[in-house]
Amino acid sequence: MNSHQPELRAAARRLRRRHFLTLTAAAAALAFATDLPAAGAASAAELDPRKITENPFTLGVASGDPLPDSVLLWTRLAPRPLEPDSGLPDKRVLVTWELAHDEAFLRRVTGGTVTAHPEFDHTLHVEATGLAPDRRYYYRFRTGTWASPTGRTRTAPARDAVKSRLRLAAVACQAYHHGYYTAHRHLAGEDVDLVVHLGDYLYEYAVDGAGGSRAYTDRHLPAHFDRETTTLADYRLRYALYKSDPDLMAAHAAHPFAVTWDDHETENNYADETSEDNVPPEEFLLRRAGAYRAYWENQPLRSPQRPDGADMRLYRRLRFGRLAQFDILDTRQYRSQRAYGGGWHKPGPESEAASRTMTGETQERWLLDGWKDSGPTWNVVPQQVTFARRRDLPTADYKLSMDAWDGYPAARKRFLDGAEAAGVQNLMVLAGDAHVGYGFDLKKDFDDPASRTVGTEIATTSVSSGKDGSDRPANFDNLVAANPHLKFYNGRRGYTVITLETERARADFKTVSEVTRPGGTLTAAASFVTEAGRPGLTPA
Repeated sequence: MNSHQPELRAAARRLRRRHFLTLTAAAAALAFATDLPAAGAASAAELDPRKITENPFTLGVASGDPLPDSVLLWTRLAPRPLEPDSGLPDKRVLVTWELAHDEAFLRRVTGGTVTAHPEFDHTLHVEATGLAPDRRYYYRFRTGTWASPTGRTRTAPARDAVKSRLRLAAVACQAYHHGYYTAHRHLAGEDVDLVVHLGDYLYEYAVDGAGGSRAYTDRHLPAHFDRETTTLADYRLRYALYKSDPDLMAAHAAHPFAVTWDDHETENNYADETSEDNVPPEEFLLRRAGAYRAYWENQPLRSPQRPDGADMRLYRRLRFGRLAQFDILDTRQYRSQRAYGGGWHKPGPESEAASRTMTGETQERWLLDGWKDSGPTWNVVPQQVTFARRRDLPTADYKLSMDAWDGYPAARKRFLDGAEAAGVQNLMVLAGDAHVGYGFDLKKDFDDPASRTVGTEIATTSVSSGKDGSDRPANFDNLVAANPHLKFYNGRRGYTVITLETERARADFKTVSEVTRPGGTLTAAASFVTEAGRPGLTPA
């Protein structure tokens, strides 16, 4: 943490967690994480866009969080994205945007002019409003003589619309240094209404000049990527590296995203204010503030998600007519510390304590209350880590992952009991994190294989994390034997397409042959269905 400015570190040491942003002097000292564009005479000077001589739209465009009448549009101005200043001076830039029914922009719907502020690293978050529900649109940005790539997006159906089909793709875990984003290249060509990113969009680890396992021979990445991210400047640069990947840009341009984070967007295995390396909380919160700020800046997220220092409300709800409700969770910012130091451990009093929480009390209550008022056929819960019980061995000396919901069984029970009390009939939990594809039946009692199935878990594999992987990981036999409710297990990279219909849901697990070299081929590894009103996975 020595890379933070000394005055920021000194200010942070004077604060306790709950007062991180309540003291005026401290808030001023921590301006790197909290400052907003100034107004009037104090505002940054304006740059004449005609003086931008290099393409500023090198990181593409994105859209996200569709509502029936609006969608969020994103871009970032960065003529030289892998340099610390992105090739732009510390000045604000006027940018125009437009949205149309057609890709040629002959049938224009709306548009306007917005300002790319240097305080937000010249990122833009445009809420396009007044749109028709369940409609496809095209959008783009312009500044000076430059135009962005064209993006395609879609609004959600009206709240009470009877929609018979919704297709979404689930992705997670895209370590740049572990391989190419071949999965995103294939995903860009899929016919889906929404992409749900379940976390680890970014990894904090160093990336060498050859891009790690990408083994570049046609370029050499700058040395500032060959270190772990700890500051706001570090995270901003790392997002620029990730988002410069053409396959990721293509996926964003093709589909609206709904994103949530896991741990690596900040630091591996952190929990609330507790760092993996046990640095003092007040110093870790400096890092977290920078990470959260850069995350919001670089994702298609709306203004309610904009962070306030080291805090950011990422959990939120999306609805797609009467067919589906999505309750997007954050299982990192509020969770209890990992039991027994984390890792795989025999369950015991520490992990099974009733007070342990994965979501925090406020988010948990928000989730359970939201189910009470829910009317759609499917209740989908995108979140980060494996939800179902997952024993590592089919013997009495088994261990469980203390980082997943197995390390928080009381919280899992409250979750399932709350769904049952609210009358949720078709519960589907989405997960990432594990770098493998799983399909689980969620049981009322995981100790009794014959107990009632109360929902389904679809865990998508990684985009690239873990390198190429294999169809049958080394622990395949033990894991399958130890968990009768595990219906699918595959360790290749890829993504999952989920089709929700009024009578059933279908999950297509798609994998790629390799990611350590470009050009991997796509395979449908397996397909499963679960019937509405009859939870449980069966082969399609």
